[in-house]
Amino acid sequence: MPLLKTTRQIGRTIRNAGRVREIVGVFARHGFHNVAERVNLGRFVLARLNAAENIEKYSVAERMRMSFEELGPTFVKLGQLLASRPDLVPEDFTIEFAKLHDNVQPLPFATIEKVLEDELGPAWREKFSEIDSKPLGSASIAQVHRATLSDGVAVVIKVQRPGILAKINDDLSVLYMLAELLEQYLPETRNLNPVGIVDEYFKTLQLETNFVVEANNLRRFHQNFSHDPDVHIPSVHLHLTTEKVLTMEALSGLALSSPQALVQDGVLGPEVIRKGLQAYLKMIFVDGLFHGDLHAGNFFVYPHNGIGFVDFGVVGRLNSRTKNAVSSMLLALSREDYDQLAYEFVDLAEYNERVDVDVFARELRNLLAPYFGLTLKNVNLGHLLLSAGSSASRNGVSVPSDLMLFFKSIVGIEGLGKKIQPDFDFLSTALEFSADLVKAQYSTSQIWQDFSQSAKDSKTLINTLPRQVLYALRRSNSPHYATKTRIENLHELRASVEKSFRLLFLAILISALIFTSAFVMVNAKAMNEASGDAPTFALIALILAIILGFFATLNYFRK
Repeated sequence: MPLLKTTRQIGRTIRNAGRVREIVGVFARHGFHNVAERVNLGRFVLARLNAAENIEKYSVAERMRMSFEELGPTFVKLGQLLASRPDLVPEDFTIEFAKLHDNVQPLPFATIEKVLEDELGPAWREKFSEIDSKPLGSASIAQVHRATLSDGVAVVIKVQRPGILAKINDDLSVLYMLAELLEQYLPETRNLNPVGIVDEYFKTLQLETNFVVEANNLRRFHQNFSHDPDVHIPSVHLHLTTEKVLTMEALSGLALSSPQALVQDGVLGPEVIRKGLQAYLKMIFVDGLFHGDLHAGNFFVYPHNGIGFVDFGVVGRLNSRTKNAVSSMLLALSREDYDQLAYEFVDLAEYNERVDVDVFARELRNLLAPYFGLTLKNVNLGHLLLSAGSSASRNGVSVPSDLMLFFKSIVGIEGLGKKIQPDFDFLSTALEFSADLVKAQYSTSQIWQDFSQSAKDSKTLINTLPRQVLYALRRSNSPHYATKTRIENLHELRASVEKSFRLLFLAILISALIFTSAFVMVNAKAMNEASGDAPTFALIALILAIILGFFATLNYFRK
């Protein structure tokens, strides 16, 4: 059951006007009061007279990052998400958002005990022989404590902050409202798809705030590496896990962020990073389930070069098609085949007839070619691939979010590599796995498996086709049957027709005036006997015809 229930409909009926005022006020203090006024929220801008000091010396991206920091956990996490999506926001914003970190004061241990009692029951203390009251870590959503079970097993308990879900729900409601207002009143933001960004953020938070989902991720990763003695994944204690409490095995190794991690017995830096990369590439190319937030704090080192991973709140999933595409992308990079790289992006994206693959490939070449042949010491492949994703977006290619998460995870892997062995060549190691995967695609067993799947699909099609045809015939014979036709650029056609009719009306009016003027002039003598104003009337009609003709000509040449 989803813990976060915010929807776009809730965003239209804001229950917390005070929070709206606070959010709009913070953005106003950081120089965005004009945006608030443009989206009809000027009435909430009470704080603009107290603008932050020297705010004009900061760039727009810096001011946005400062606003997010001040607004708290929901906005900090939104910024962290956007930092990994250069296909959605400009590069200067991703650089600034990458600086966002959770700076949260630890909760009192009494508050943690209350959550444990609510989630695990009144007898929860009997299940633990000891719990360290000093937190191992404190973040915006949860706090982590070391503990020992009653049977002596060392564990780590992750406890969700009380009230955080209600706050996130309120903030998401405001975010949906702001996103819809931006799309409605600021046309220049529509290409960024603000509502789509909030939708993706909402889905991410739904998973991160439900610890049962993270527990299942842990279980799957533990199973995937159960036969590898060098890779340690914490086991999860499901009987002590709820949506707000996660209890897992405590790893005995040291986090790479610890100064002592690489000076343990028998630890060799190159061997550690080699095993880490092999484990990561197995996640990508074999399991299709990978760690999405790798950094020195959740990568553990054991004596004699064992490794471990923790924190599986953010994971990516790649299907067979995407795994094959990733493999082909890396091979294309190694061969400088930018046309193939462009086509891999296009094949993974939704169909868009406006995509010019040649232009896209040329942009990829200009972006990536200067760095070809350089090692990890000189270039960050993950950042280059993120930039390639941004280039794809600019060229109308919609990049799947899991593929962008994969690119971001490479940034994390390369960060680990620089910490251990600065000149390690990530691409060459990855290519070994890519080449094996490509070979595996053409093995006898894989070909037979693909053929069997095709046969099943064909059988399904043959079985369902008569039923579908019958249904289509019944629908078309219904007296209420109607079809929808979508005409591209219909508004332009309508404007053109309206303009033509206006010109036709003016032409008829001008012709009538000229005809009337000529008729009066020809019969002026006869008409003068009846009225002395006939020549004057003819002159006025002619002048009107000239004026209308002038405006008709202007209207014709106006775009």
